Amino acid sequence: MSEPLHLQVDLDGVAVLTIDVPGQTVNVFTPQLCESLARAIERIRLDAEIVGMVITSGKDTGFLAGADIKAIARRLEQPLTPEQAMAFIAPAADVLRQLETCGKPVAVAINGSALGGGYEFCLACHYRVMEDRPTAVVGLPEVGLGLLPAGGGTQRLPRLIGIGSALPLLLTGRTMNAAQAGDSGLVDAVVPSGDAVPHARRWVLSQPDPRQPWDRPGYAIPDGAGPMAADAFAHFGLGTARVRMQTKDNYPAPLSILAVVYEGTQLPMDRALMVERRAFGELMADPTARNLIRTGFLERNRARKLSARPRNISPAPVKRLGILGAGMMGAGIAQVALEAGMEVALVDAGEEQLRTATHRLGRAWQRQGKDASGFMERLRAGTGLGLLADCDCVIEAIIEDSGAKAAAFRQLAEVASHDRKGFFLASNTSTLPIAGLAKHWVNPAQVIGMHFFSPVPRMALVEIIRADGTSEETLAWALDLAAQLRKTPIVVKDGPGFFTSRVFCAYIDEGMAMLAEGVSPALIENSAVRAGYAMPPLAVTDEVSLDLQASVIAQAQADSLPEQFLRLHAGEVIARMNALGRLGRKSSGGFYDFLEDGSKRLWPGLGSLYPVGPAQPDAERVRKRLLYIAAIESARCLEDRVVSRAVDADLGAVLGLGFPEWAGGPLSLIETVGAPVFVQECDAFADSHGERFRPSAWLRDSAADWSRLYV
Repeated sequence: MSEPLHLQVDLDGVAVLTIDVPGQTVNVFTPQLCESLARAIERIRLDAEIVGMVITSGKDTGFLAGADIKAIARRLEQPLTPEQAMAFIAPAADVLRQLETCGKPVAVAINGSALGGGYEFCLACHYRVMEDRPTAVVGLPEVGLGLLPAGGGTQRLPRLIGIGSALPLLLTGRTMNAAQAGDSGLVDAVVPSGDAVPHARRWVLSQPDPRQPWDRPGYAIPDGAGPMAADAFAHFGLGTARVRMQTKDNYPAPLSILAVVYEGTQLPMDRALMVERRAFGELMADPTARNLIRTGFLERNRARKLSARPRNISPAPVKRLGILGAGMMGAGIAQVALEAGMEVALVDAGEEQLRTATHRLGRAWQRQGKDASGFMERLRAGTGLGLLADCDCVIEAIIEDSGAKAAAFRQLAEVASHDRKGFFLASNTSTLPIAGLAKHWVNPAQVIGMHFFSPVPRMALVEIIRADGTSEETLAWALDLAAQLRKTPIVVKDGPGFFTSRVFCAYIDEGMAMLAEGVSPALIENSAVRAGYAMPPLAVTDEVSLDLQASVIAQAQADSLPEQFLRLHAGEVIARMNALGRLGRKSSGGFYDFLEDGSKRLWPGLGSLYPVGPAQPDAERVRKRLLYIAAIESARCLEDRVVSRAVDADLGAVLGLGFPEWAGGPLSLIETVGAPVFVQECDAFADSHGERFRPSAWLRDSAADWSRLYV
C-alpha cells in the first residue's frame, strides 16, 4: 500500500511532510496515517541533520478532514464500552502529543480545509500558517456528531485563545475562514494562496523554542483556568444552564465539553488529555453519537448522492420546469427551481393567486439581500396551461383532492410535451395514491410523486413516491431533479399516506387524543419540546390546518381505506375544531390564538372544550407516547415495505417531520431504547390507550435482532 505521508529534506535541513492518503478523495485520519506519522516524527527527532518540519497537504480537496467518519460508523454498528472507544481514538491522540513534544520546531501550512481531527493536528504543531483561499476553513465540529474533539482540541484551543473564546467554538462547532481564523488567533499567520509552505519554512529556520506555550515553565491560560477563569460563572454555571435549556438533556456532548474544559484546564497537559479521552469514550459509547453520525451525516450524504438512483439510465437534466398551482407549495418549488438556475413556468387558474405568489417570491429574495430581477426574468407566470407545453417536467401542486388532480392531469395531457425524452409528471401530493392519479395520464409510467415540505426553501427533504407502474427512467429523473433543487430525497412505495404523512398523522393524532383524554395542552406541548420535536403536535397541526385534516379523513372514507387510516381516535377533535371555525393559523385561531403582534398562545377555550383531568400523567409518560407512536407507525411502514430500508424512514422523519435528531429517527429510537424494551412498553401503552400502540408479530420477531436492519 502507498504511504499516506511523503517526506523530503531540503538543503537547509527542513523536512517537508506532505499528507496524501491513498484511496481517499480527501485526507482523513486513518490508522496507516497515524503509523506513518509516528515513523516520521521519530526520524525528525533522531536525525541531527533535520532542524525542523513543515507539514502540508498534497490534495487540492483540503488539508485534513479529521477522523474517518465511515470508520467510526462501522465501529458503532455494534455496542462498545467507553474503554473500547478510548482505545479506538488513542493512536491518533497519542501521535499528536508525540508531534508537539518531538524537540524540533514544527509548522503547518494549511492549504485547505482542516476540520475536526484535521484542525487538532494543526493545534499540535508549534506554528500555524493558513492560505487565504475559499476552500480553506478550520474548526472543531465534533459536537454536531454527538462527540467532542478527542485529539486534544478541548485542551489546546482554550490554552491557545482562552476559555471565553474557545467554548463558543467547541459548543457550536462553528468553522472559520482564513481571515476569521487569523483574527481569532486560531492560526498565527494568513498568507496568499500558494505562500503557506515558504512562509512556514522561514519560520522553522528562525529556530524558535520548539515547545508549545503550555509545555513551558510558568505558562498560564490567557483568561484563567477552570473556576479561576474570567467570567467562570458565566462560562460554566450559566453556560450549563443555557446548554441544558437548549438541548433538553437530549444531547450529552455539549455538557461533556463544558465539564472537560472546566476540569482539564486546571491540570497539566498530559493529565488533561486523559480527561478528554475518558469523556470521548463515554460519548462514543452513547447511542446518541451513533444516531447522529448514521442518520444525520452518513445516510444524509448517501441520499444526497442519489444512492437510490437506478443505474445505467442517462441523466435528463430539467432546464425548464413547469409548476401547476401557485399556492405556498407551488411558489416555494418555483423559488428553489429559479435559485437552481432553471427556467420556470408557473400556472394557476387564479390571477390573484399568481400575484400573491410572485409578490411572495420577490419578498423572499429581498429578505435575503438578493436582486430579484435576475430570478424573475426566468419566470413565466400565467393562467393558461399552454405555458407548460415545452417543459421538461411538470410538478402538479394543486389542492389535495383526487378529483381535482385527475381533472388537471387530463387537461395537462392536451398541452404537455409528454413525448419528449426525459419528460415526467410529478404530483406534490402528501396522501393520495400515485397509481390512482396515473390512470388519468397518457403514459402512467411517467407519473411519480414528489412530496415537498413547507416551507419548501427551508425544508431539505423531498419524498419520492413510486407506484408499481412508474418506470425506472422516471424514478431516476425525479431523483436527478431533487438533486438539481438541492433537496435530500428518500424513495417510498405508493400507498395511502406514503411514509411521512402516516407518521406525521400518528404524531399529531396522539396529541389530539391526549387532549380529548383530559391531558393538559401545555403538558402535551412542553413534553414534545422536551422530547426534541421541532414543533409540538397541537402547534404543528395549526400550521398545516385542521380543515386539511378533515379533508384527508373524508378522502380516506371515500376511498374505503382500512380503519387504521380513518384516524378515529383524533377524528372527533378535528371535527369539533372545524365546526367552531378554528382551523389553525389560516383562521387566526386553532389550538392556539394567533395575536396581532405575531406571537401566539394556547387558546383559553380549550379548557372548557376539553377539561383538564384531575390526575395528570407525568411528563416522561407523555414524552414517550409522542415518541413511541411515531416509532411504531414507522415500524409498520417498514413491515409493509412502504420504506424498504430503516435508514430511509429515519432520514425522512428527521428531515421532513422534525423528529428528534438525537434519536436518529423513529426506528433508531427503537434500537436506542432496546427493541425488546420498546415492545414491552408499547404493549403497556396499548393496554392503557388503544390498539394503535400494539406491536405486530413482525415487530416482536424483529426485536430480538433489531440492529441487523442497519448493518
